[in-house]
Amino acid sequence: MGENTPMDEFCGSTFWDANQTWWTTDPDFTPCFEQTVLVWTPCAFLWLFILIDFWYLKASLDRNIPWNKLSIGKVLFNVGLIVITALDLIMAFVKKGESNIPIYAVDIWTPIIKLATFAILLIFIPLNRKYGVQTSGCQFLFWLLMVIFSIPRCRTEARMHQERRDIINSQEATPHDFSWETYQFCSFFIFFTFTVFMLIFNCFADQLPRQTKYKRGPKEIPELSASFLSRITYSWFDKMALKGYRNPLEEKDLWDLRPQDSCKEVMPTFAYYWNKNVRKNYRRMAVGQETKAQFSNGKVSFENPQKNGKKKGMASIMPPIYKSFGGIFLFGSFFKLITDILTFAQPQVLSLIIGYVEDYQKAPQPEWKGIMYSILLFVLASAQTFILAQYFHRMFIVGLRIRTALINCIYRKALRISNAARKSSTVGEIVNLMAVDAQRFMDLTTYLNMLWSAPLQIALALYFLWQQLGPSVLAGLAVMIIMIPLNGFIASRIKTYQIRQMKYKDERVKLMNEVLSGIKVLKLYAWEPSFEKQVLDIRDKEIATLRATAYLNASTSFLWSCAPFLVSLVTFATYVLSNEANQLSVSKVFVSLSLFDIMKLPLSVMPMLMVDIAETQVSVQRINKFLNSEELDPDNVQHDSSKPHPMSIENGHFSWGDEDEMTLKNINMEVRKHNLVAIVGTVGSGKSSVIQAFLGEMEKISGTVNTVGKMAYVPQQAWIQNATVRDNILFGKSYDRKRYNQVIDACALRTDIEILSAGDRTEIGEKGINLSGGQKQRISLARAVYSNADIYLLDDPLSAVDAHVGKHIFEEVIGPKGMLAKKTRILVTHGITFLPQADNIYVMKLGEISESGTYSELLRNRGAFADFLMQHLQEGEAEEEEIDQIKRQLSQTDPALVAPFEKAILLARTESLSDSISVTSADSLMGGSLRRRKMRQNSYDSAASAASLKKKQENEGKLIETEKSQTGGVDFSVYKHYIKSVGIFLSVATLVLNFVFQAFQIGSNLWLTQWSNDKEVEHDTGKRNMYLGVYGAFGFGQGVFSYIAVVIIYCGCLRAAKILHNKFLNQVIHGSVCRFFDVTPLGRILNSFSADMDVIDEELPGTLDSFMSFIFMVLATIVVISISTPIFLAVIVPIAFVYYFAQRFYVATSRQLMRLESVSRSPIYSHFGETVTGVSTIRAYAVEERFIEESDEKVDKNQVCKYPSLIANRWLAVRLEMVGNLIILFASLFAVLGGQTNPGLVGLSVSYALQVTQTLNWLVRMSSDIETNIVSVERIKEYGETKQEAPWVLESDKQRPKNWPEGGRVEFKDFQVRYREGLDLVLRGVTFNISGGEKVGIVGRTGAGKSSLTLALFRIIESAGGKIMIDGIDIATMGLHMLRSRLTIIPQDPVLFSGSLRSNLDPFEIKTDDEIWKALELSHLKTFAKSLAAGLNHEISEGGENLSVGQRQLVCLARALLRKTKVLVLDEATAAVDLETDDLIQKTIRSEFKECTVLTIAHRLNTILDSDKVIVLDKGQITEFASPNELLSNPNSAFYSMAKDANLV
Repeated sequence: MGENTPMDEFCGSTFWDANQTWWTTDPDFTPCFEQTVLVWTPCAFLWLFILIDFWYLKASLDRNIPWNKLSIGKVLFNVGLIVITALDLIMAFVKKGESNIPIYAVDIWTPIIKLATFAILLIFIPLNRKYGVQTSGCQFLFWLLMVIFSIPRCRTEARMHQERRDIINSQEATPHDFSWETYQFCSFFIFFTFTVFMLIFNCFADQLPRQTKYKRGPKEIPELSASFLSRITYSWFDKMALKGYRNPLEEKDLWDLRPQDSCKEVMPTFAYYWNKNVRKNYRRMAVGQETKAQFSNGKVSFENPQKNGKKKGMASIMPPIYKSFGGIFLFGSFFKLITDILTFAQPQVLSLIIGYVEDYQKAPQPEWKGIMYSILLFVLASAQTFILAQYFHRMFIVGLRIRTALINCIYRKALRISNAARKSSTVGEIVNLMAVDAQRFMDLTTYLNMLWSAPLQIALALYFLWQQLGPSVLAGLAVMIIMIPLNGFIASRIKTYQIRQMKYKDERVKLMNEVLSGIKVLKLYAWEPSFEKQVLDIRDKEIATLRATAYLNASTSFLWSCAPFLVSLVTFATYVLSNEANQLSVSKVFVSLSLFDIMKLPLSVMPMLMVDIAETQVSVQRINKFLNSEELDPDNVQHDSSKPHPMSIENGHFSWGDEDEMTLKNINMEVRKHNLVAIVGTVGSGKSSVIQAFLGEMEKISGTVNTVGKMAYVPQQAWIQNATVRDNILFGKSYDRKRYNQVIDACALRTDIEILSAGDRTEIGEKGINLSGGQKQRISLARAVYSNADIYLLDDPLSAVDAHVGKHIFEEVIGPKGMLAKKTRILVTHGITFLPQADNIYVMKLGEISESGTYSELLRNRGAFADFLMQHLQEGEAEEEEIDQIKRQLSQTDPALVAPFEKAILLARTESLSDSISVTSADSLMGGSLRRRKMRQNSYDSAASAASLKKKQENEGKLIETEKSQTGGVDFSVYKHYIKSVGIFLSVATLVLNFVFQAFQIGSNLWLTQWSNDKEVEHDTGKRNMYLGVYGAFGFGQGVFSYIAVVIIYCGCLRAAKILHNKFLNQVIHGSVCRFFDVTPLGRILNSFSADMDVIDEELPGTLDSFMSFIFMVLATIVVISISTPIFLAVIVPIAFVYYFAQRFYVATSRQLMRLESVSRSPIYSHFGETVTGVSTIRAYAVEERFIEESDEKVDKNQVCKYPSLIANRWLAVRLEMVGNLIILFASLFAVLGGQTNPGLVGLSVSYALQVTQTLNWLVRMSSDIETNIVSVERIKEYGETKQEAPWVLESDKQRPKNWPEGGRVEFKDFQVRYREGLDLVLRGVTFNISGGEKVGIVGRTGAGKSSLTLALFRIIESAGGKIMIDGIDIATMGLHMLRSRLTIIPQDPVLFSGSLRSNLDPFEIKTDDEIWKALELSHLKTFAKSLAAGLNHEISEGGENLSVGQRQLVCLARALLRKTKVLVLDEATAAVDLETDDLIQKTIRSEFKECTVLTIAHRLNTILDSDKVIVLDKGQITEFASPNELLSNPNSAFYSMAKDANLV
């Protein structure tokens, strides 16, 4: 060796000797290298990264870990290491001083460096204990490096010890003094043993801390106390995976949330930065206008970007997001950088391996190098696996936290937003901010780093490729760059098709919704085929669009499968053709190929990332707009207790946020303590607005509003939460049984609660769906009464309840003797009866108070109040006793008013439609003053059906549960069903084509190896061109087959989708009304038509396609590796085993976690939607805090399910990638050790192995996706078992007379019927005869079986005994369509479908225009239809919304006139029709249906007094059957008593 280097002098011996270390078959390091570099490297690592440990100490939420065996062990061994190292230092001076051996710098500096390092580690042990840090990655890695780096010295020391022994034992012994060396030998091995122990100690985590910021429950997530080793391998998740594999996970199996991710931890940080940002943006406020609206929830208060500051700009959510979550994000990005660099080390090692194999024949390299390269490749891949897992984990955490912060921020804002701002967006849009926009961030965080990582990867790849192939690389790059806009173009085409397909899908689902909602009417009219055809037409268009998309998808996949190939072809071609001297060597080929592979991902991700970022940008703008929108001014209402009265408004002018539009003017009002003040006035006069003004919901333009005390508010439209009845009434207050019962009785809720299936513990559906209007209103009132406030604002709480209930409530609750007698009350009302008991009355007119005073004062004034009274009476809805009472009051106060009053009543009388039947109803169904009259009669069905309702609800509970929550795997029969739908030929073709495609791919790669191994090519350009040509041909084959394979898979899947949909539709439309539609929620069927069909149309084909290609890729890899190293097959079995188990565990657990997550996600949004709708109630009761907490809980609960499913992904990734890394290890080891002489094959097999990790990972993802998606097929297949009704058409129908029924004779013979198996009979043995042409009225109280009679006539419900004959033919023997199309019905609710007016009258298009116009004329719609621009083609909106209810009823009449058969059933419309329309209908029916048999189900007796006969039904049996006159002359008949109730006799 030449010169002495500084390091040589530092040690006193050689520092680096290449002959000893590298160019040898027995490699070793020099002692100097072992004592310097191998010791200093771990120490340097520790000093570099110890800062991270300090940060963890600072960030820890826990304190004080008790001393335990582990920490004591750590201290003892650490002290031991310090002692040994100190001894080394002392001995160096002592020993060397004695024996005159020179002391070198290394003997002093190495121990000193070690001492300092061990000292800092010793300090950390108590620090970690004090701050509750249970494990440290930095320290674990230090000990690991220390142990690994000490191993070479172990070998050296052992050898030297052996040599010394040999010298001592040898014959010609000259006395040697080996004492220093022996000391070093002993001290080193003690040191090494201690280091190993420290490493073992650091594999475990410390005990749980004693003090924690948050209570640690038994369900604490194991991650918190997992050791570093367990964290990087995710082995702490094993328990969950095992549990999920054994039986389906449930919510109770999940762990608690990590405190760091909960709202309590995330919110304060975010709020702090948000408020700073708000202040910065709204800093230049006019002095003295510093209004800060704050949400105080513990620490979290959000400042309000108020409008009175001069805006510098909108406060944006981005800066607070960077500042709150940027730290973790950057830490994650650091990981990403490391993995990116590691990725590029792999091709370099690959070229070393290829070099090793190439030299094998000429001058073989020592074997240890080959082994080292293989192990190096494995270590690189494993390091990448662990670091990448941590990167994704970090990114997911950031995403989750951002989502948490945004959801909370939006929720809190929604509670404060002003009404004007709220009007600018619908509830749906606001909920979308949370559901869609906040979710976008979460999806984006994972990929955001690609922004810098992708260009970096591409640049590095190009740099290394340039080294291999020089400028030819640019040709390949050009191809890649051309691909990007091509893909962009295809993607934009796909997008247009997708938009079109969404449009068709919406149309189809909307139509299905109408069909399902109106299924009963469709069946009565026998119109199903027409609508089925409409649905199928839309579906065909949809399939056509999907097919076009499929071809485009195939072309993208064609481009992607060809891209890497084209790139390599172009690059290699350019390289060999540009210069004769350029020859392809094996290492060049395979290193370039693996570099091209690395480039593929970033290139494909970039365009997608751009789109995602653009979308997120839009989301940010939407969220900013919402968070910056105007809030309610807290100064709208003052709470000045020095004012004399609890509530007052002085000179108030108010608007609903539109400055120009004044809703209320000159309002002066005061409410004395304990008084009841009534506000009356016509519709739209501003009564409710006054109440909103008191609540501070209106924009105050001038004046003052003052309220003192706690408020309770009953809105006009009751706001009911999706919770139990009791929770709705308690509304967050504690349960006081005595008071609660008192409230329930006072609000007349006792009977309702008894009817409900679970009493007051019954869950109420969203928006109170399973309660009637009156019940909702009374629950809302009960909530107010229970809250025991000081001030009560009651906005027309009595409108939705019946008169006698209203009276009860007034007396028990609101009136002078009620529960609220000692409170201050404002009541908006329409009930005149209660006014005399009010202490003061304000009459509103056009937004002003027109007069006020007591009842008698107002009557004397003869002003607006008297007018209001008259108008109210003329509406003809006053009850008898109400009228008497008013008469009495009038005669006392102002006798002059009695005469006009009598006249008004008389007018109302003549039109009276008093309906004896439904006055008994428990409740009416709709709220709001306008609809009062309609409601009185609309309460059809409530009392008697209460009992059946109870039954129905008990069943309902069961019914709704019957939807199978899919657990466990999917039956094989489902796959079989799907494959059958795809078609056997297409299924086989797919497999074959994929196989051929992979064969071409392997072929082209083997051809490349052949080429690169061929040495003759250098001299023979013809041969070179032949190689190039064949290579190109292989590529062309690949492209063609990949294209056909994708097209075929998509076509097959679409064929299946079409078959499944049509079968499903057919089954549903043929479903029986009572046995299927009544027990299946429409939403669920509709969901299958939209969501499940969507999965089958769009997700399954793509998933199956990817699955196929991945499976064949894995097979190809195994084949290629086995060709090059057959011994590899021995390893494949255990590896496959491990893989299979990881996959089974994962799929079972992950599938269940995904389900739990989606189940726990919807409550967040529905709770938010509920809050937005009920925000004024929430503010009135001042319970915002509680709602914020509820929302936080729901978000946390969702995270509880979300977090494990993200971890499950990482858990799987780490395990599968390790399986892949083993494949890499064995493929390269066997290639090196197996004496393989063909470098091309080795290169091929190792580069295939390098790709396999990702492929395996994706394969599991895809297989679990298929399992998740196939569930949709399963669900749709289940609908194939729906209960069907009788066949529509029978052969025997053809023999029946064309114009049956000619006579129209109807006879019932001992007829019985029930709605479903297991329910009671509704008609019990009914027998009667109706001759042709007779007009018969059917009456009876609610639930007597009137409607069932008509349904039986149309066989909507099938007979349970007896029969019905029409013209002597038993209707049970006919096809349903034959029967239904020959009868005519005018149903009770006029159901219209969206489409033209014409299609609503004549869906099969068999009538001429003249006939239709004639029918319209007779039904008094002609003038209306003529006035429409489009005439008969006038579009009718969904449910006929753009026609008035009366017009809809007339359309139904026109339908009947068009069909005009011998038998007409008239199920009398109750609510909808005003008197005029009603008269028109009656007249038309009398004239047009003279010859026909008419059955009328009457709700109003005066319409059937002129019929030939009357049937009186009671409890499913006929009690009376005779002419009306006969029955009326008998005072004991039931008919007579009904007539008396209706004031007809």
